[in-house]
Amino acid sequence: MATTGATLRIQLLGPVRAWRDGAEMALGPPKQRAVLSLLASRPGDIMGVENIVDAVWGSDVPQTAVNGVHTYVAGLRRVLEPGRAGRAAGTVLASESGGYCLRVDPADVDVTLFTRTLGDARRSRGQGDVDATLRLYEQALSYWHGEALFRIPGPFAAMERDRLRDLRLTVVEERAADMLAAGHHAELVTELPGTVSEEPMREKLRWLLILALYRSGRRAHALWMYEETRDLLIRELGIEPGADLRTLHEQILSGHPELLAPGADTASPLFAHRRGLLPGTPKPVQLPPLARGFVGRTEELARLEEAVRGESARGGPTTPVVVVGGPAGVGKTALVLQLAHRLVDCFPDGQLYVDLQGADLERGPASAADALEQLLGGLGVDGARVPPNSAARTALYRSLLHGQRMLVVLDDAHSAEQVRPLIPRGSSGVLATSRQHLGALAARDGAHLDTIGPLTAGEGAHLLALLSGGRLERRDPAAERLVALCGGLPLPLRIVAQWLAANPGVPLSALVEQYTTVRGRLEPALGAAGRVPL
Repeated sequence: MATTGATLRIQLLGPVRAWRDGAEMALGPPKQRAVLSLLASRPGDIMGVENIVDAVWGSDVPQTAVNGVHTYVAGLRRVLEPGRAGRAAGTVLASESGGYCLRVDPADVDVTLFTRTLGDARRSRGQGDVDATLRLYEQALSYWHGEALFRIPGPFAAMERDRLRDLRLTVVEERAADMLAAGHHAELVTELPGTVSEEPMREKLRWLLILALYRSGRRAHALWMYEETRDLLIRELGIEPGADLRTLHEQILSGHPELLAPGADTASPLFAHRRGLLPGTPKPVQLPPLARGFVGRTEELARLEEAVRGESARGGPTTPVVVVGGPAGVGKTALVLQLAHRLVDCFPDGQLYVDLQGADLERGPASAADALEQLLGGLGVDGARVPPNSAARTALYRSLLHGQRMLVVLDDAHSAEQVRPLIPRGSSGVLATSRQHLGALAARDGAHLDTIGPLTAGEGAHLLALLSGGRLERRDPAAERLVALCGGLPLPLRIVAQWLAANPGVPLSALVEQYTTVRGRLEPALGAAGRVPL
């Protein structure tokens, strides 16, 4: 205890500072503050000069180190006891048995207050008083004003800085665990990210944040945080997450009841994903509308529907994958959409749709990473939370669809490599179209490949009759001629029918003559008004 009657207060948990009767004092150069930090961390203890030298200089000791200690002590005495006579004995910073002792009340040093309050919090925790415990933890953390012993040189300061930082993080973790137990997860979602960014490799902090996110109804964000953690640990340390994090991840995927917040139940929004919904996100219903006047394909639809339903009914780890192939304009997309609408009851958790642009000559095929970003958006993942690389996006996408029965429609695929990262695991299903033969998907992923051809003459004439605005009958010779010119392909037939309906004054014979080429085929595009690539 200081004997001068003056009140001293010393801060070590942040930049080293000191106040005398409320007025801050200038503590001098870094090594002088290093001496004060050492003595203030052991108030009332005698520190030998050699010990001070080791603490401030370590192994790099100059010949002037001992004199330096005396000089720094003299400087500190002038600051701490400004009224002391030049040769009078120090009462605050006293000389004792070949060393020095800082005589201050330990309660006037913030490190002591922090450790005492932490002890009180832990005793309160053992007694089960959550509210009192949280108040004490908050009080303990309030003593911190930045990195402990900030910019103080020497091995003692370095070791003490690390010790105190680890102790502070432990306090943050203990308080966060108690807040979760008390149902304060929403507060942690805003408080913990800053600490996680400061200590990104500390798995316990990430475990707490992931659970807080999940309990706050942010399942997608929680899974994203796990994938980010896994990617970071593999990249930086070459290791997988620890057992606690892996278990938490598995429990989130399965909606384990142990993760429930106190007082919550399975009817809460937290468990909406078990009913096919992600919390806060409408069920995705992204299928485009069905084409008007769909004809034919009865056998193909029956065959493909049976393939999907049969595999889905068997359950197990295999995801039903159907790929419909065929030339441009043959009606692959229309067929797959008809099939998708028939299968809605089989996949009650929703439908996702992505155009993979496999035949887009201007933009080129969409990358798997871009397609995954779109799919994750449909599942409620905020754009800022989408992982940066394709592998992490695939992992998050499959995690979100774990245990769900979602139908994914991938239109106009370019290659098996483009499609494969988009195939979920388990009880969801995939329908795809492609102009290419995706045999690799059948070989490696067990996909069911089905190639469709042109419509029959009768089916083509029926399509023209349905869409031409009454200008053609099914048995009209002009209809038969136009079906032949279109090669029985539904898309050109639709273009012709649309043109007929829009131009009732143009004779049918003129249309046939206008769009007949030397090869006896319809041109791939019908004028500026109806230019549609096939």
